[in-house]
Amino acid sequence: MAKKTVGISDVAREAGVSVGTVSNSFNRPDSVAPETRARILAVVERLGYVRSESARQLRTGTSRIVALLVLDLANPFFVDVANGAERTARAAGLGVMVCTSAQSPSDEADYIGLFTEQQVRGVLVIPADPTGRSLEPLRRQGIPYVVVDRLVEDAEVCSVSVDDVTGGRLAVEHLLAQGHRRVAYISGPAHLQQIRDRRTGALAAIAAAGLPPQTLHELPTVHMTIAAGRDAAARLLGLADRPTAVFCANDLLALGLEQALYAAGVKVPEEVAIVGYDDIEFASAVAVPLTSVRQPAAEMGRLATQMLLAEADAVGGEESAHAHQTVVLQPELVVRTSSLHRVG
Repeated sequence: MAKKTVGISDVAREAGVSVGTVSNSFNRPDSVAPETRARILAVVERLGYVRSESARQLRTGTSRIVALLVLDLANPFFVDVANGAERTARAAGLGVMVCTSAQSPSDEADYIGLFTEQQVRGVLVIPADPTGRSLEPLRRQGIPYVVVDRLVEDAEVCSVSVDDVTGGRLAVEHLLAQGHRRVAYISGPAHLQQIRDRRTGALAAIAAAGLPPQTLHELPTVHMTIAAGRDAAARLLGLADRPTAVFCANDLLALGLEQALYAAGVKVPEEVAIVGYDDIEFASAVAVPLTSVRQPAAEMGRLATQMLLAEADAVGGEESAHAHQTVVLQPELVVRTSSLHRVG
């Protein structure tokens, strides 16, 4: 026999108060006498009552859920972004629903559809679709959203990003300063703006050094994982004029590269220097600590959530306008053993 669901009326009856008083004890606790609220909470505990979020949302017209859509939850960088967002949302009494598009524009569109159906409070999105079309349902439904880890030149959209062009430039400037003149760039999916920006920065460093663009040999990858880094290493080792330094589009690629080079008996950094991107926690913990371009991931999540909540309050309140912001944070090169070997 199915167990009967305990409702708010059951709690009110057991506590000897009205349904409205029970509701106020949750939503406006200051309006309920402390002893009354304590009695209600004791009944809630004894009966095992669980509040219906869908019913609450129907009454108030607002959700307590913020959605975060990232590219890959297997990458610790995106976990750090999520942690920054979650701490900020929790401080505002909200929860965060984290989903991954797996770098797929179609998966991204499916999740955006789900978020609109659920009428979430707002959406934080690291876009997979370069056109931005998948975000249109949010605009149509009036659901606030903030683009994360991508510079958006749109006066009607808030965004928080890192200057990836500068990040790519810092990485390759460092390798050139070590005397390297044959540099590989292990990149990711070409439709991701971050990948293109890091390549642009790398080429800018090469041009500033007076070297030809051919100095940079690109090894694209479909995925940005440790396995993809190992696969790229096999291609690197097969090159006739093998580069002496490698800039990787993220740290997972760099870690896979380092593993494969070690297995092949190639010394890092004596034979091949490596620079990664993101500066995830594992970057400093590997056998040859990884030089990496640090992104303030948690700070991005924190700022993006603050901006989202401000926009949601403006939409739900009496304010007729919201000042959209474009925040661009600066990366930092963290130098470790994997790149510290001068050549020439």
